[in-house]
Amino acid sequence: MGGIGEPGGGPGPREGPAPLGAPLPIFRWEQIRQHDLPGDKWLVIERRVYDISRWAQRHPGGSRLIGHHGAEDATDAFHAFHQDLHFVRKFLKPLLIGELAPEEPSQDGAQNAQLIEDFRALRQAAEDMKLFEADTTFFALLLGHILAMELLAWLIIYLLGPGWVSSILAALILAISQAQCWCLQHDLGHASIFTKSRWNHVAQQFVMGQLKGFSAHWWNFRHFQHHAKPNIFHKDPDVTVAPVFLLGESSVEYGKKKRRYLPYNHQHLYFFLIGPPLLTLVNFEVENLAYMLVCMQWTDLLWAASFYFRFFLSYSPFYGATGTLFLFVAVRVLESHWFVWITQMNHIPKEIGHEKHRDWASSQLAATCNVEPSLFIDWFSGHLNFQIEHHLFPTMPRHNYRRVAPLVKAFCAKHGLHYEVKPFLTALVDIIGSLKKSGDIWLDAYLHQ
Repeated sequence: MGGIGEPGGGPGPREGPAPLGAPLPIFRWEQIRQHDLPGDKWLVIERRVYDISRWAQRHPGGSRLIGHHGAEDATDAFHAFHQDLHFVRKFLKPLLIGELAPEEPSQDGAQNAQLIEDFRALRQAAEDMKLFEADTTFFALLLGHILAMELLAWLIIYLLGPGWVSSILAALILAISQAQCWCLQHDLGHASIFTKSRWNHVAQQFVMGQLKGFSAHWWNFRHFQHHAKPNIFHKDPDVTVAPVFLLGESSVEYGKKKRRYLPYNHQHLYFFLIGPPLLTLVNFEVENLAYMLVCMQWTDLLWAASFYFRFFLSYSPFYGATGTLFLFVAVRVLESHWFVWITQMNHIPKEIGHEKHRDWASSQLAATCNVEPSLFIDWFSGHLNFQIEHHLFPTMPRHNYRRVAPLVKAFCAKHGLHYEVKPFLTALVDIIGSLKKSGDIWLDAYLHQ
């Protein structure tokens, strides 16, 4: 057949796109597997092979996100992250260098082809049911109730004065508003509201910048990696938290290597001191500012600055600069508690470790679980209690998770995948239990290996 991937041949030098009308070179997985290095990345989408080495830096989701799928079949990730596939395929054409040999399976490694086929049928069924179409009224009401809470908090201070009771009440309302802003910008970041990606992005910049003081680009940079490879060390930023906390497989590794930077057997206790209180106030604030400056995201920086200008302009007449700063810190600390408990109750107790190269559905289900739904929990968590459905279909509007859930349950039952649903309080307690378990594993390995 004469291609650079001819059976028995080597991978050959890096190739450009195949000439128009010429037969596509063919490749075997053993050849593709060699192209998963910095500056040398290939991936497979719908059995076609693409060289993304030079283009990765221009990828809208970031080079790390697309690079995490190097030398893999990225078909399901490609469908999961993109709404308008016809538009996105225009960018793929210049990167096309070949296709899989006819005798090669569509996925590398020991993956269940029937499971993958059934998951794609499930996604098609969800599309046929129009579950990827958003109810704009639903999201308009979400934005409206956020703005109403912002106004209510200010009116409480304006009408009642900056006393202790009114200040605490205002801080609680502002923290709830900030939590709901996280949820709304999260929807926009996944392009699950508007049909045009550009509209989602502009709206996300407003919510994330003006209403929260953070960068939309920074959030998408880290959050999309989490979705691509959930609970995978060095690919999911949410679990790459050593040496402060040890999660999953890192407990044994640190124990065997006699690493003891902190008393990890007590990490479930110091978690309460440095986890929920400080994540958004310290870690996110510093990381967010550094990202905007290093990556020169000047538009995001202006949006973020507008939040601080509005906040201090609104509350300085009542508290002065120092008092307003204390109010801001109080809101961030309260909001941080919400963020840590709500976002991690679905992930920390699940499998955490190194890359296993699973198919899309299996990898998402191994790293996620659900929390029993109710009208309050759905609202309070921003529908993140349906974490399984969200991870399988990131661009699906959250108000449709309940409708797709029975289809997902049936799919899991057919293929023996664990569809885990917990009570809300159990999910919270399991975070602490998981941290304690990891700490005990570390101590055992530290003392005896």
